[in-house]
Amino acid sequence: MPALIYGSAFQKSANKLENRELEHLAKLLKLLEENFYHPLLHTKYLTGSLEGFLAFRIGRDYRCIFRIIDNEIILLLEVRHRKDIYRK
Repeated sequence: MPALIYGSAFQKSANKLENRELEHLAKLLKLLEENFYHPLLHTKYLTGSLEGFLAFRIGRDYRCIFRIIDNEIILLLEVRHRKDIYRK
C-alpha cells in the first residue's frame, strides 16, 4: 500500500474546507491509499499544464490534485473548488 504524503499547500487548503467536506475527504483518503482508481474517487489523469498529475472528486464541488511517485508514494498537492483547481 502506498504512503500518503501531505504537501504544505494541501494542508493549508484542506484546513479551509467545511467540516462536512473534511470528513468526506478523510474517508476518500483511506480509499485512495488502498486503490487510487477506486470508483468512488472518480480519479482522472490531467492534461495540459497539469500533465503527470491526477485528481479525484470530493463531493460535487471540490477536487484534490495528487501525484503518484514510483507506486510507493502518493503526494497530495492541493484541494480547491472545481472551478479554481485546474487554473495554474
